[in-house]
Amino acid sequence: MCGIIGVSNHKEAAKITSLGLYALQHRGEESAGIACYDGQDIQTLQARGLVSDVFDLDHVDTLVGQTAIGHCRYSTTGSSNAKNIQPFMVRHKNKPIAIAHNGDLTNTEELHFKLEEEGSIFQTTMDSEIIVHLLARNRNGDLKKNFVEVLSQLKGAFSLVFLIEDMLVAARDKKGIRPLCLGKINGGYIVTSETCALDLTCAEFIREIDPGEILFIKGDQIESVFIPGAKEEKHAHCVFENIYFARPDSNIFHDNVYQVRKRLGAQLAKESFVQADCVLPVPDSGNYAAVGFAQETGLPLELGIIRNHYVGRSFIQPSQQLRDFRVRIKLNPVEHVLRDKKVVIVDDSIVRGTTSRNRVEVFRQAGAKEIHMRISCPPIAWPCFYGIDFPSKQELIASNKTVQEIADYIKVDSLAYLSLEGMLSVMKEKYSFCHACFTGTYPVDIPKNKSKCLLEGK
Repeated sequence: MCGIIGVSNHKEAAKITSLGLYALQHRGEESAGIACYDGQDIQTLQARGLVSDVFDLDHVDTLVGQTAIGHCRYSTTGSSNAKNIQPFMVRHKNKPIAIAHNGDLTNTEELHFKLEEEGSIFQTTMDSEIIVHLLARNRNGDLKKNFVEVLSQLKGAFSLVFLIEDMLVAARDKKGIRPLCLGKINGGYIVTSETCALDLTCAEFIREIDPGEILFIKGDQIESVFIPGAKEEKHAHCVFENIYFARPDSNIFHDNVYQVRKRLGAQLAKESFVQADCVLPVPDSGNYAAVGFAQETGLPLELGIIRNHYVGRSFIQPSQQLRDFRVRIKLNPVEHVLRDKKVVIVDDSIVRGTTSRNRVEVFRQAGAKEIHMRISCPPIAWPCFYGIDFPSKQELIASNKTVQEIADYIKVDSLAYLSLEGMLSVMKEKYSFCHACFTGTYPVDIPKNKSKCLLEGK
């Protein structure tokens, strides 16, 4: 999972790109970068760390040009290291090309092997670099035809932005797994993962980029083409974007994330009501489902768990040790709210179980009389191969424990998940979502080698 953005035909393209990355920070905290075309070459600014660590106004001012792309990374294929920072830039036939990618390819190993056998030399261990090599080998003088031919070879999830001199190219896979939208800003155009980046940059939302669509943007001109078969393809939007990953103020997949999460919470209450003194959300991703749960049940909503906002998202930390540490310092209960109370704790998901177990222990120490956990999605029992780091069934607690066993492990008085049918019932396009992490039914063939480090010999 990553955040991507591209800006075209704007005199301060790099600054707009950096602002957009601030809005997309929740999509990746490992590294950030910008590539900007200055009229002769592509200049880059990138490093490991948060957007605020990588960019300041003085640094961004050095990137001059009217077209730029940006990226914030949460690694899924390829380790978290300096060589895998995006945008990734190469030079071919004396022309610079930069790419930023959100998603995960499922035929990475096959394409990588084929390209190496044909003489390609790789600089990174990301699947994203494969796309650039395919483009370089496929240069036939017709840019649009070239992109169609290359992207037709890719399997899996991809939302992409490219910088080819002063042209911005944006593309989305045929299933539409990851979000991507188009906006307009001061005579220029902006492409980004979520609409919250449009809001921050004062851009006007135009529309979502269609699954399988490729946009070629140069100056104030846009041309659209489609990957063959895209318009007939059944869509498979990632439902976990709505449950957890996207910002609640974003509109994705033709719906508002805040409203979706409220509806999930209300449906959860219908399915698993329990008598209690109050409802407490686990901030921040459980907030909106808790509002829906409380409104549906009539139970008072209490903000009894306080988040330290100077700590990042625990789920997207690269190691379990870091996740455990983040949990302890990120959330702190208000003892006055929990003491001697029967509480319903509403959270968006349980992945490995260790985070929930640690939280419940803290809530017990704060004096909660009963703790009933309610989860606004079904049990996550299957790994994701499309851009979310659920790498193995062994790490997913619901793949080898029943709901009661999970309840016993995290030490709650009761545990209930939202049903699959209930979850899909509140979606505007309920038949257009990927729910493989709950069901094991994958919309795109999964890779033979499932390792995050499959290109690193590990």
